[in-house]
Amino acid sequence: MVKELLRKGATFVVPVDAEKFRESDGLPICFDWLVWDTIEKNLANRPIDAPNPLIVAVKHHKNEEQIPELYQLLWDKFRGSDLVKIESAAHWNMNSKRMEVQARSGDILIAIGGGEGVLFLANLYHDAGKPVVPLNFKLCPPNTGAQRIYEYALSSSHARRLFQTESETSPHTWINRLDFPNRKDTTERIRDLVALLEDISPPKAFVVRLLNSALPEYPAVQDFFDTVVQPVIEGDLGYKLTVVDGNQAYDYPRIDEEIFAKLHRSSVVIADITGCRPNCFLELGYALGRGLPTILLAKDGTDHPFDINSFSGHHWKTTGTAEERRREFRKHWEAIKNRPPLVPTEPLIP
Repeated sequence: MVKELLRKGATFVVPVDAEKFRESDGLPICFDWLVWDTIEKNLANRPIDAPNPLIVAVKHHKNEEQIPELYQLLWDKFRGSDLVKIESAAHWNMNSKRMEVQARSGDILIAIGGGEGVLFLANLYHDAGKPVVPLNFKLCPPNTGAQRIYEYALSSSHARRLFQTESETSPHTWINRLDFPNRKDTTERIRDLVALLEDISPPKAFVVRLLNSALPEYPAVQDFFDTVVQPVIEGDLGYKLTVVDGNQAYDYPRIDEEIFAKLHRSSVVIADITGCRPNCFLELGYALGRGLPTILLAKDGTDHPFDINSFSGHHWKTTGTAEERRREFRKHWEAIKNRPPLVPTEPLIP
């Protein structure tokens, strides 16, 4: 699996830690150093245009002393290169804290075996709106880890909570394809898994904007999203715009539940307050309170009730060429994409 994902140009999120072994047969409990070793031995197969980092290494302050002697040279080689970005849980020598870092850094969780830790990590990914793909390998009891997630996903109504797909192949159909019988060889299993990963919907960019076509500002807002926002967000940045206007298939019984559930689990929020609609301010406030990356927009000249310049908002224009308007929008995104939340989450005990 690692070899094939490497050939596809994937980025891996891998812990750096001690290697613990099972008492029964002396084999490693986790696959972390197998992943590191496999990547190092197959680097030549990585596409030359694949973006860095290749690996997000998740560690804490004591990990340097715990790296197995067998892998110390490998780690020294990687940590001194541009291929690795190190994310640290600082002084927290707790698996839960490192899993929080993993969930922030990863796009898709592929769950194999495990126990309560895998369930905890899967919940972190799900709460962030990120796909969870459980593999049905008999490496753990049915009531825990990836096995429990897989059993949960066998219900068609549950499967789509794990991930959504772009093709007509439903998540439930994919889950059943991942029920690999022993007679199915590894090549076929990897082929099916990679096909699923390529079919999973891109991360969501939730749209907050004027949607009432009867209002005078609507044509300008619609033109801006058609001409500027959609080409940049979907075409350049790889997100999928999510708009809840009553014309899409519903996942929830009420439209307010539909809006806030999808807003809650979006990767990015694009909030345009042109027209000053109360619901837009409510959804904008929820996005800011959740700490989601939020692009705040308004048509140039909008008489809004607060100064969006203090929050570095983008006042877009109706004049200029499409490429000029897109360039200004991209410039604003680059400036604010890593902006910290309004109220950072700080522990009680540092």
